[in-house]
Amino acid sequence: MAEVKILIVGHTTADGKGADEESTVATISLIRDHDLVIVADPGVLSEQKILLDRLEEEGLTPDDVDVVFISHSHLDHYRNLGLFSRAKTLEYWGLWEGNKVVDWQPQLTPDIQIIKTPGHSDDSLTLLVKTPRGIVAVCGDVFWKENYPVKDSYATNEKQLAESRQRVLAAADWIIPGHGDMFKGGRN
Repeated sequence: MAEVKILIVGHTTADGKGADEESTVATISLIRDHDLVIVADPGVLSEQKILLDRLEEEGLTPDDVDVVFISHSHLDHYRNLGLFSRAKTLEYWGLWEGNKVVDWQPQLTPDIQIIKTPGHSDDSLTLLVKTPRGIVAVCGDVFWKENYPVKDSYATNEKQLAESRQRVLAAADWIIPGHGDMFKGGRN
């Protein structure tokens, strides 16, 4: 089975529950499945060293990362993508290696499934990762955080977002949201 660990717990004030000035950091996760190393949503940080230090704590460098997963194409989720120049990039439009792209398959590995979860953006993806703790959904801004705002003011399609949220809740024991710590899903 695979392992999922949050490297950096994100936050946001974009939901109107914070400071006068917006501050946003995506939750950045590490997924290991046998020899495959994935970093999900390398986002924005006050400095890249924060992410490099978290990787080092895991015994990793950016060159050890095989795939960077981008849950959707909002800058706060992919800004530090360039740190991982050796890694492939998995995003809505394909699996990129350098300037070559191939279609991704829904079953990335026997323990990692990719599903489309539109609504927050048209190009949102979620990883469903089978772990010893159960299924963990790494879902970007399908959920911003636990006790997420029901109304997502940035959503491209509220109806699709509601459907995607239900799909993720039904599939996951645990949810890693776009801007917060892991919380219990609907299967838990």
